[in-house]
Amino acid sequence: MKRDWDLFLAPYEQTVAELKVKLRGIRKQYREQNRHVPIEFVTGRVKPVESIITKSQIRHIPMERLEEEMSDIAGLRIMCQFVEDIHQVVQIIRNRKDMKVLIERDYITNKKESGYRSYHLVIEYPVQLISGEKKILAEIQIRTLAMNFWATIEHSLNYKYQGAFPEEMKDRLQRAAEAAYQLDEEMSKIREEIQEAQRLFAHGRGKSDDGYYLASMDQEQQSEEEGK
Repeated sequence: MKRDWDLFLAPYEQTVAELKVKLRGIRKQYREQNRHVPIEFVTGRVKPVESIITKSQIRHIPMERLEEEMSDIAGLRIMCQFVEDIHQVVQIIRNRKDMKVLIERDYITNKKESGYRSYHLVIEYPVQLISGEKKILAEIQIRTLAMNFWATIEHSLNYKYQGAFPEEMKDRLQRAAEAAYQLDEEMSKIREEIQEAQRLFAHGRGKSDDGYYLASMDQEQQSEEEGK
């Protein structure tokens, strides 16, 4: 029997929409309390049908087992300013009662061979449907802006080389990944000064905080339009 993909993906669409609202709500609460905001911006997407089918074939996942064995049909990405923010966001998610962390993958402490760094969580989220509650698996990737820049470039190049990078390109990507991480390390060392400067800028310019908020929202909208 042919699968009704719209019906199948509807709970995932609802899950992504609800989680984006909740994660952005966390960011808003930090702002309202004049505290450092660990979440820079949030994006989300539901994996396209073609990608689901391709991954199921590569991973040998039976179509009738997609809900149980494919954890990233619903995907969210949280961008942070500092590496320390990533660990704070992870703890926030762990402490929430409306979602359950099932799997944690720390690719920051244990980077991938390619140089990829990020923190991945697989959560179980109870979405409320007219037919009742349905528990949905979702993947949340948490990374700094520098990590995201590298990952976006690597992902784009992967389309060109289909994963078979020439050695020179592979070496350059690894060096770029280390350079991005060194940038994060340096920013962490002057984190307090950066945060103080941001607070002074926000209070000194009156509406600058609103401008910063709008800039973050623009980044979110652009990222979602690009399907990242």
